[in-house]
Amino acid sequence: MQKNRRHIGILNQLISARKHNRKLFVVLLDPDHAQGQALEQMIDKGKSAEVDMFFVGGSLMTSDGMDDCLETIREVSGIPSILFPGNPIQLSEKADALLYLSLISGRNAELLIGNHVVTAPFLMKSQVEIMPTGYMLIDGGAPTTVSYISNTLPIPADKPDIAMATAMAGQLLGLQLIYLDAGSGAKNPVSAEMIAQVRKAVDLPIIVGGGIRTPEQAARAAQAGADVIVVGNQLEENAELVFEMARTVHAVNYA
Repeated sequence: MQKNRRHIGILNQLISARKHNRKLFVVLLDPDHAQGQALEQMIDKGKSAEVDMFFVGGSLMTSDGMDDCLETIREVSGIPSILFPGNPIQLSEKADALLYLSLISGRNAELLIGNHVVTAPFLMKSQVEIMPTGYMLIDGGAPTTVSYISNTLPIPADKPDIAMATAMAGQLLGLQLIYLDAGSGAKNPVSAEMIAQVRKAVDLPIIVGGGIRTPEQAARAAQAGADVIVVGNQLEENAELVFEMARTVHAVNYA
């Protein structure tokens, strides 16, 4: 793979993976926490572990390391980089694609449409691939940065029917991806029951992240119907875990 190649058709890759029941493993990099040599090492390990993509972003960024992080991903690995923005300023032409998040689980108008209006003129001129995503916060058993910053309540963990109906609404609105997120620092990941309910309700690729600390939890999410498993915080604490995480998720493809 050419290191400086601009990836195209990432949304189509996700749709194809969904169609063929091929599970993808993604590492989430927060530019505030992953910098310099530690960032290069994490990306290099991700390449060796054959992770499928890198998501880049955070609910609250206090550094200006976004572009450096994206450039390092391209130089070190050539693996696709996707922006996972926590606010409208977390945009960069150096990414391959953008999760264009609409927080459909909340009732904050800015995160449903307001921020999109602000960023649309820039994105219409951008070469970054835009992927409309229904973003759903799920209660992970602890207050998270994203719930605080977004000023929204997460969907209760024991209400899979609400998650199901919300995802259905997202599909009917024309969104292309559904992202179930327990949030950074969650005590519990999104339950297999909730993932399975959403999987039965929508045809879209489902991304699941937040609170996934073990390969077993990652495998359960994939087996329940998640197409993309995202892990971030746990790998910041133990980067070597990326190998087992990726291997376990990819193994579901052959189960």
